[in-house]
Amino acid sequence: MLVAEVLVKILESEGVEAAFGIPGASITPVYKYLARSEKIRHYTARHEEGAAHAADGYTRASGKIACCIVTSGPGATNLVTGLYNAQIDSIPMVAITGQNTRSQLGKEAFQCVDIVNTVRPYVKGAWCVTEPARAPGIIREAFRLARSGRPGPVLIDLPLDVQTTDIPYDPELDAPLPWDKPKPHQKQIEKAIEMILASKSPIILAGGGVIIAGATRELLELAEYLSLPVATTYMGKGGMPPDHPLYCGQVGIQCNTPFGNKAFLQSDLVIGIGCRFNDRHTGNLDIYTRGRKFIHIDIEPTQIGRIINTDLGIVADAKLALAALLEVARAKSGKRLPQGWVARIPELRAQTGRRLEYDNIPIKPQRVFHEINEMLGQDTIFTVGCGVVQIWSGQFQKIWRPRYYLPAGGAGTLGYEIPAAVGAKIANPAARVCAIVGDGGFTFQGEALAMACQYGVPIIVVIVNNGYLGLIRQNQAQNYGYEYAVELWYGDGKIDFIQVAEGYGARGERVTRPEGIKPALERAMHSDVPYVLDIIVARTTLCSMGTSIDAIKEYE
Repeated sequence: MLVAEVLVKILESEGVEAAFGIPGASITPVYKYLARSEKIRHYTARHEEGAAHAADGYTRASGKIACCIVTSGPGATNLVTGLYNAQIDSIPMVAITGQNTRSQLGKEAFQCVDIVNTVRPYVKGAWCVTEPARAPGIIREAFRLARSGRPGPVLIDLPLDVQTTDIPYDPELDAPLPWDKPKPHQKQIEKAIEMILASKSPIILAGGGVIIAGATRELLELAEYLSLPVATTYMGKGGMPPDHPLYCGQVGIQCNTPFGNKAFLQSDLVIGIGCRFNDRHTGNLDIYTRGRKFIHIDIEPTQIGRIINTDLGIVADAKLALAALLEVARAKSGKRLPQGWVARIPELRAQTGRRLEYDNIPIKPQRVFHEINEMLGQDTIFTVGCGVVQIWSGQFQKIWRPRYYLPAGGAGTLGYEIPAAVGAKIANPAARVCAIVGDGGFTFQGEALAMACQYGVPIIVVIVNNGYLGLIRQNQAQNYGYEYAVELWYGDGKIDFIQVAEGYGARGERVTRPEGIKPALERAMHSDVPYVLDIIVARTTLCSMGTSIDAIKEYE
């Protein structure tokens, strides 16, 4: 069997149902057999980075692994941003790249780039298959590595002559490689419960790892049994319903909620689960850590103690760790009732909530997110990229379910939003999917609308349009006292995003008044094609942020 066909057989065996890519000369043999597959549907992207983001969004929304498949040279190098975006957010993904023949490697031949060494810092593993007989084992190992431990992307580079080599292979005698989820050490779990029961003001900090592990039910059960307040990181958004009486909100210096930060600062013990304690979350580390101890539970051993001095580190899968904590808690303590400020969380959360209902013209950005909360509500999957629009989204949007908020968190990738939404909608065709994007971000991967139109994927795209690279404008103005190269409108003109959308085959409309947002969203919700809303907002509204979680500067 040719290696190209072997690859497709293994993809099917590993459960791949969707592949996003762009065919090219160096990957043509693989596409021959991909076309024959009855289990995998291929979606032709318009840019290789968009293919990676679409696979990323598919995996985040469904928990099922997807592939991106591209040709050699610039086709391969265009994947780098998408791989980095997936790697830092712990998203398993398998990238397949074509390559020139083995005889041309290292000779600067046409579209012959050393993609393996190029992407090594941004993937869990990368292989250039130069020995055809090793292809099945390498491909199986790639899938195992992508899924195991802290998940992440991998890349397999296939020279053209390797793809067309005939090797002995029987699909009936091959199967996915097994992998185990690390279980927590019992004594560490018992120590953690002892620390929690002895603490005066403990708080759970739930990160994206809780969602990836499918552990939100276990999180809820532990919190409710011990009446533990819960805050989330930005990547943990959706890990607990926003109206739950123990949910405090988000902690961070940008994508925060006021009561999330306040509740965290009142704690004396933090139980961090599936979180990385990154800089945009912690801000000033002295303020973040002062007066509190830390229990850190993470599947990746190197994360323990990497940023925060940990009083107790537990290397384990989040779902298994939370279940073990609950079991020991039940053995050591009766069910606890909320005491003190914990009993007043809903009241305190409401008192500190940011105002969203403005009637101003031009439209205040806050009003856009108020209407999104009201209209799209609990049943919409959202994708978000970077900039002020991401921060407003993180601060203002209410997310009710895990895997319904898909942000480019660690990388902050402009251009992620629309292709990721396409992937998410393909993964969940019954769900409504909405990309939240700025006018700058739309121009990065807006061509993904063509993919959505071609395959009948009716996503909603909401452009929060202030005519600026807004976050950079705020940074320049607030920190350096100038503005330069950040304006995106040209005099009285601006990109007509509706004409752009219609050119691809989508529909849309521009909204300039606050009362027009709701009916526009209604039309978008009932459209059977991709629908773009270009909402013109006040140009210089600032987003609330700070350098430490106790000193967030609030703006209206």
